[in-house]
Order: sequence, then structure tokens, then C-alpha cells
Amino acid sequence: MTIFQDFQDALAQLSDPRFQKIFWRALGLTILALIAVYIGFTYLIDWVVPDTMTLPWLGEIDLLSTVLEASALIAMFAFSAFLMFPVAAIVIGFFLEDIAKAVEAKHYPHLPAAKKIPLGSALVDSLKFMGLLILVNALALLIYLVSTVFAPFVFWAVNGFLLGREYFQLVAARRIGMKAATELRKKHFTQIWLAGILMAIPLSVPVINLVVPFLGVAVLTHQFHRLKDHE
Repeated sequence: MTIFQDFQDALAQLSDPRFQKIFWRALGLTILALIAVYIGFTYLIDWVVPDTMTLPWLGEIDLLSTVLEASALIAMFAFSAFLMFPVAAIVIGFFLEDIAKAVEAKHYPHLPAAKKIPLGSALVDSLKFMGLLILVNALALLIYLVSTVFAPFVFWAVNGFLLGREYFQLVAARRIGMKAATELRKKHFTQIWLAGILMAIPLSVPVINLVVPFLGVAVLTHQFHRLKDHE
């Protein structure tokens, strides 16, 4: 088996009713989270910016906050490629256990029940991952601007590393504990990074990038079992 087989198995399971149920719940919650981000941003504008403002030579300007709210909506769409994935990543943290269980129920039914990740830990891990994604990409922005034609490759390499590291670690920890998961991840660093890069390639495509975290967990569940079986 190869990394490409892991992807093929994950994509093939999209037709699985159990898989689809988790997928639509996760996607719906992600969309609601994105809407909540926009609503929160517009409320912040309403609170900070007055409805009218008096400017030199221009006099009183009406509906200033409305204009800014419209601008916020445009900005949300403009930065959707950047915002959608971090929001989707944090939502998927709540569904990681369900996704991994669905994959194992279909492909590895002989396995005993895995150690369940507590909801609090899932939330903390998701928040940390989202913060790391935003921070690293913000720091890498300068590299993207300087590297010009190589920017996409830098983006894929950076986010591929983050994706592979985070999801493999969490999936593996369910079965073998955090310490052993870290050792296995470091041992197979290159393969895990490559899987992450293949997932990172569609991240710059709005809407499609909402699906990446979901499939990422499924792919890395397959990869974990494949690598562990060859130990």
C-alpha cells in the first residue's frame, strides 16, 4: 500500500452512509462557524464605529457602519481561502474521533475500541492547531511575497507539514498513546509530510478547502495503520 492508496480509500468511503452523516454534520457546523465569525465582526464594527461621522470639508457622513459592514462581507469573501480552512480545522477537531472510528469500522473491524479523546482535549488541540496555522501562515506571508512564483510551493510545504503532523499525531495517540505516536511520527516524518502536502494543494481553493480537514483525518488514519503494521 502507498500514500495514494490511503487517499483512494478515504475518497472511496465518501459514499459510506456513516461517513456521509459525519461529513454533513461537520460541514454544516463549519459553515455556521464562518457565519458566526462574520456576524461577530459586524457587531464589533457597530460597537466601535458610529453610524455618522463628521469629517473636514465633507461634513456629516451617514451610514458609515453600514458601508464598513458591506466592506467586511467583501473582505470575508476575499480572504475565504485563508479563513475557511482554519475554521474547518477547528471544527474537525470535534469530529476526529467519529471520522477515525468510521474508517476503522469499515477497513479495520478486527481492532478493539480505541481510547476516546476527551472533548476538552479535542477543543484545546483544535484551538492550538488553528492558532498555529494562522501564526505560521502570517509569518510565512513575507516568504510568499518574496518568493513570487515559488509561493505556492512554500504554502504547500508549510501547511502540509502542519496538517500531517497534527492529524497523524491525534489519530495515532488514540491507539498507542501520545509518546509512542510522537516517536512513530518522527520515524516516518517524510511520508507523513508528503501526505500533508497532497492535502495542502487544494487549500487555496475556496469551498473545496472545507473538505480537506475531513479527508485529512481519514487519510492519516489509513496511513497510521499502514505504518504501524510495518513496524
